[in-house]
Amino acid sequence: MSLVVQGLDVDNLALKSLAKLTGARAIEQITPQAFRLCGAQSDPGVPTHCAHAALDWAWVAEDRRLGDFGLFVTDMDSTLINIECIDEIADMQGLKAQVAEITEAAMRGELDFRESLTRRVALLRGLPEDALTKVYEQRLQLNPGAERLMRGLKQAGIRTMLVSGGFTYFTERLKQRLGFDYAWANELEVEGGYLTGRVTGDIVDGNAKAEHLERTRDALGLNAEQVICAGDGANDIPMFQAAGFGVAYRAKPVLRAEANCCFDHVGLDGILALFPA
Repeated sequence: MSLVVQGLDVDNLALKSLAKLTGARAIEQITPQAFRLCGAQSDPGVPTHCAHAALDWAWVAEDRRLGDFGLFVTDMDSTLINIECIDEIADMQGLKAQVAEITEAAMRGELDFRESLTRRVALLRGLPEDALTKVYEQRLQLNPGAERLMRGLKQAGIRTMLVSGGFTYFTERLKQRLGFDYAWANELEVEGGYLTGRVTGDIVDGNAKAEHLERTRDALGLNAEQVICAGDGANDIPMFQAAGFGVAYRAKPVLRAEANCCFDHVGLDGILALFPA
């Protein structure tokens, strides 16, 4: 196995100490922020050592290549982008704190997602539809490394999917902007230019996310080991369990326990450093 470590500022002494701890036979630089410790052996001290050095880390098979994967699936809110869209929409109604509290409970796995979505969307009733435009144009930003990650995945011939418990207004725009092959999310009901406080169609919850992943994976003739996914909360657990490699991005503890690696320091493009091209 190789131990891939990444950080915004990788200390050389910490790197050498980690190599000694794991008995690595060599240290290879991947990027200025990423290094591969070849032939490293598992050691219970790795998480603590990396935490003290502000390093993200992952165990990766030495023969695993980016081209071995065929599908990348990512969550949207707080993973691909820097906000929870529904919280920012609610802010237009002066209800951000109330909605954000429900969002956090759902993300931690303390509240059923369907129930949480229904409760939050109901609070948006009567809001002008153009509030969605304001959120997209004024508040939504891509998380670091998102664009570089998408370019790298496309160059490797990997299909990409955006699947979200959020809303189609945002996923469809991000699909066009970043070139996703597929996108799935909930659709807000609008009547006369105002939100009704309801969604139309089936709710995209955690199980639905996994179902979209599995259906697309099977249609592409792939197996689970050929799928990478990224997410940040409890709603992403089912798709992590259906994928071969899961990356928890700035994630809640409940998802970190299901992940192959956690990114707390580097951007989304750190995924590219995990696997040689």
